[in-house]
Amino acid sequence: MSLTDTLPRRRDGQSAVNEAAGYDEDRRISTAGVDDATDVGPVGRLTVGRVELPSMELSRSLVESTAREYREREPLFLVEQEGIETLPAALESGEFGRRDAAWIVRWYYRRFLGDYPDEKRREAEEAFRTNDFDDVRDAIGDALEATDARAALDALTRLEAVDVPVASAFLTFADPDVYLAVGPREWAALRDAGELADPYPDPPTPADYETYLERCRSLADRFDCELYALYRALWRLSDRTDPS
Repeated sequence: MSLTDTLPRRRDGQSAVNEAAGYDEDRRISTAGVDDATDVGPVGRLTVGRVELPSMELSRSLVESTAREYREREPLFLVEQEGIETLPAALESGEFGRRDAAWIVRWYYRRFLGDYPDEKRREAEEAFRTNDFDDVRDAIGDALEATDARAALDALTRLEAVDVPVASAFLTFADPDVYLAVGPREWAALRDAGELADPYPDPPTPADYETYLERCRSLADRFDCELYALYRALWRLSDRTDPS
């Protein structure tokens, strides 16, 4: 069964991120004995003086519950799960078509369900289609043979319209036990939990992805979960965060 044409183009009405937002961005409180004001930002991140505290703490139970929530509520879950189950073998064997590769690019952008600008999404999808399919095959094959994330990213980003985030999507569907996709939502959830120090780098470099991936692998080991489960949890948790 082909995965093509199974991705929704956009979500009508308010986005999941905005639906989840119920924050008062102008809230300010004062703290006795603290010279500087204490800010409670739009994601609930507490700043006392110059010290920024994480607004949530990741735990095994939280990851399990939000990964389950993703499975129950995200409209792309079923087709995404099909890709996770079928594409690794197809990509490894080379038994995949141009449309399968294009589906991964479409998945990366359309998982935002309309929150990603349509014009930029269409430009990226159309630009990817200009790649010679032999080049696409070679890039994926080289990525699968790579011994580390940096080499895999280098192989994939040779292609037109494939930057580090889109390359991470290819790696996710090539080997979901080793890689997971990166984007502003996943990054923001980790940062809000105090697992990453800096805001989302737009666009991320290979070094940024290595930092992100190392943190995610460490968390997956700590919580004894698959990377794909951690991805689902971070995606849902990002509804409670500000991508900046």
